[in-house]
Amino acid sequence: MLQSNVQLIYNRPSCFYTFTHFISHKQYTHNKTVPPRFTLHNMNAVGLDSDGREFKNADEMWKEEVGDNQKKTDWYRTGVGYWEGVEASVDGVLGGYGHVNEADIKDSEAFLNTLLADCFPDAGRNQHLVALDCGAGVGRVTKNLLIRYFNEVDLLEPVSHFLDAARENLAPESLMVSEAHKAANFYCVPLQEFTPDAKRYDVIWVQWCIGHLADDDFISFFSRAKVGLKPGGVFVLKENIARSGFVLDKEDKSITRSDLYFKELFNRCGLHIYKLKDQKGFPNELFAVKMYALATELPKRVGSSRPKRKAANRPAVIK
Repeated sequence: MLQSNVQLIYNRPSCFYTFTHFISHKQYTHNKTVPPRFTLHNMNAVGLDSDGREFKNADEMWKEEVGDNQKKTDWYRTGVGYWEGVEASVDGVLGGYGHVNEADIKDSEAFLNTLLADCFPDAGRNQHLVALDCGAGVGRVTKNLLIRYFNEVDLLEPVSHFLDAARENLAPESLMVSEAHKAANFYCVPLQEFTPDAKRYDVIWVQWCIGHLADDDFISFFSRAKVGLKPGGVFVLKENIARSGFVLDKEDKSITRSDLYFKELFNRCGLHIYKLKDQKGFPNELFAVKMYALATELPKRVGSSRPKRKAANRPAVIK
């Protein structure tokens, strides 16, 4: 139960925390912030669900939601089932907030450009770059962003009618890119079951879908996905951020984690935060959104090594 002096206001603007590309399924605000209860682990902060119930920590919530094999099966089946009832359009996967698409792509592109400049020679212009779009939905992020920078983009999406729409949206005749850029593979597989080909990807882009993974599957996914990165490759995770602790959406079986919660999971995955950026320009009623660039090792900046200063040509002092 919530503390007596805390009122939970539950506002559902529309279906808006998708297994694919989405912003915020639901918005939770308080007339007084629930104080986080941190111990040594950031995941021990108090959390809430969409019915207003308070959990003392994430372990308590996960035990109830996915505490045995049947519960976990039901968790993932419910998540995919929810989105099987959503229209396969940009507005559908963005929960009626299709108008934020432009701001989303603009900030993502700025973030991607800094990564290309830092991690790849000539910002990737003389390389054959390959990306994986996780939670690809109808191909929104691939079409508007990734396919302009990568020669090949693979799409991973568990909702079949979303992926069918992505195939249509990314057909060569629907794209304004050169023949050297294409959508290569379409995988109708959920994150928790996917293993990429070894050393295929320069960037694995994970946007607005990781909230459907339980913590153990979050860690397992990134452990498997590391194999799919080329040397020097990076993950980009773009996700909703809770103010503290977590917020559980019981209807579509998803969780919005806090920044500290994510950082604890990154640590458990053996991932380093190379860069991060806050999304700007979204409506105030939506969750905050962050972008994280994650690397298995901190990558060296291209061209960042400075030549050693030559010693001044001065005679030694003779004593």
